[in-house]
Amino acid sequence: MEGEGQTQGGGHGHGHDHASATRPRLAIAFGLTLVVVLAQVVGAALTGSLALLVDAVHGITDSAGLLLALVAATLMERPPNPRRTWGFARVEVLAAGAQATVLLGVGAFALVEGVRRLLATEPPEISGQWVLVFGAVGLVANLIALAVLAGGRRANLNLRAAFLEVVNDALGSVAVIVGAVLILTLGWHRADAVAGILIALLIMPRAVVILREAGSVLLEATPPGLDLEDVRAHLMELEHVADIHDLHASRIDTGLPVLTAHVVVEERCWREGCTPQLLDALQECVASHFEVSVEHSTFQLEPPGHAEHERAHHP
Repeated sequence: MEGEGQTQGGGHGHGHDHASATRPRLAIAFGLTLVVVLAQVVGAALTGSLALLVDAVHGITDSAGLLLALVAATLMERPPNPRRTWGFARVEVLAAGAQATVLLGVGAFALVEGVRRLLATEPPEISGQWVLVFGAVGLVANLIALAVLAGGRRANLNLRAAFLEVVNDALGSVAVIVGAVLILTLGWHRADAVAGILIALLIMPRAVVILREAGSVLLEATPPGLDLEDVRAHLMELEHVADIHDLHASRIDTGLPVLTAHVVVEERCWREGCTPQLLDALQECVASHFEVSVEHSTFQLEPPGHAEHERAHHP
């Protein structure tokens, strides 16, 4: 009965394709971000600018995050094996969650230090010319990195986290430039602290969004856009389906939804040998009927009354 009891459709080879496509983009973005970090560290040391310092720390975090994303994309190419039946598909979620966690820490530091400098009786003297130069260098490199990452940012959560990090870094460079212009034109040195605070406020909300989605995948929540009650109702409309229970849907990674269900089949279907056709109909329904296409599904077909013998039964 094993052939009739379960079916698995699709696969997750597309995850490997995404990983292969994203690796060159991540490598280029990593190199550009590393160059920006070195320039900003030198700039912060020369000028004493908080905005440059925060942007440099943010850049260090970005570089580490992009390196982590690059490693994750490499691991995702490894094929499944008997020990890891899904391979390393979920590494992209772990990498994105780690990046977002570090970003939250950097944002908190920038916020506290920015407020401290803003409220200081004597704000530090900042060399606006050099801040402007290093801010412009950072912005140009960030824009190039964004152009490289933009085409593949929807491939998976890992690449999207990397893209958002570079976006934040680019916005941070804009804040640095604006602060430098205010220092040069108005002599308002507290503008540097304000720029540091703005960078922090740009970092933290996006980090929370990435953390929330990573947590959703790790907690095996139902994929966004897939209503299990709607799925149940449509499966129940199929001929010979008497009941559906133990219906679960989750994601292995952001691009790989999976679904399992126990399907109670009418006695007549068992007698007439129509279970293979029913399996095809079940699989086709979840793969093509809904906005979220579930190409990897597992259905356990059961005769009436079988659920009473199962050790664990869920609605």
